[in-house]
Amino acid sequence: MRSLGTSIRRAFLFCVCLLVFPSAHSCVGQEVIPAAPLPVYEFHSGFWLNLHHTLYHIARSQRSANSAANPAGASSGISGLSADEQRVWNNALAFYSRTYADQDLTVSLEMILIKNQLGDFETCEDLAGFKKKTCDAGLPAKLTEALDNAAPVYRAHLWREHDRVNRRWIAAVAPLVRRNGLDLAHRLAEIYQTNWPKERIRVDVINYASSTGAYTTLDPLRVTVSSVDARNQGTEALEVLFHEASHGIADSVQDAIFRECRQREKPIPRDLWHALLFYTTGELIRPIAVNSVDVNSSSGSTSNSPNSGYVPYAVREGLYKRGWENYLRVLTQYWQPYLDGSVTFDDAIAHMVSAL
Repeated sequence: MRSLGTSIRRAFLFCVCLLVFPSAHSCVGQEVIPAAPLPVYEFHSGFWLNLHHTLYHIARSQRSANSAANPAGASSGISGLSADEQRVWNNALAFYSRTYADQDLTVSLEMILIKNQLGDFETCEDLAGFKKKTCDAGLPAKLTEALDNAAPVYRAHLWREHDRVNRRWIAAVAPLVRRNGLDLAHRLAEIYQTNWPKERIRVDVINYASSTGAYTTLDPLRVTVSSVDARNQGTEALEVLFHEASHGIADSVQDAIFRECRQREKPIPRDLWHALLFYTTGELIRPIAVNSVDVNSSSGSTSNSPNSGYVPYAVREGLYKRGWENYLRVLTQYWQPYLDGSVTFDDAIAHMVSAL
């Protein structure tokens, strides 16, 4: 990883495609003329990131499966391969299994650096710079070899469909972002008493993101989202995008909670800040989704909001039933008045901490 940091800095100078509306099909290295840029976000369907996450996901699944019920090669993720293709693909999976399958996409600094680098070099035909010197991504040699070797197999058997689904998702979400993006960004920045990033936030759209369907990495702020995850469709996708982006602008919330707890000599409530982010974004999406009723009968909405047709992510996924019950209570009682403009930020945080 010695040269990775230098290459990342260099990579920011490398021009990448902005993918906003889908074309019929794109290939690695193909120039794509972007449509008019969206506010707030820029969407990418990148070959290398999709390949990387695919190998990671399959290798991780293979490792967690019972070997007796999952014979070698039975879950390679691709059917109909030739003997040579199967060997190359299995070698790449074996490398990922040994090297990366145990690492967390959201926590491991190595995985985050690799992700960012692969995104920056998404238009390159190879990652070693054989065809173009500026395409030497500076990744670890064995990783570069594994990806470059697996690329023809992935391109021939999976990439066309993955890219098609990614672009279809982008086309469905883009109008929602165009209509609501600026207002939501301004409102969230106002709530968290900060500024929204000046540059559009990069969103990498891939087949598999993580077990949660999407994740965020910081410095730079980037969102990775699955185009096939059922939790990321329709208006729910808008909530996911703005929840993930909120991770990059909500330091004020964590700082205020920590400060209040220290002053009151109380233990810091774990994940209160995260529950607050889920709650806030969900409540802001409600009015937007008022005409898009999506009630999950198994969870139901526990909010007092009159716009009860939309069920926020945290309610749909039962997060408030897994140790966050008290958080929902104080958020509804003390944070909601702040969102409504009837109390100050500091008072809302103080009352929440005091009530826990």
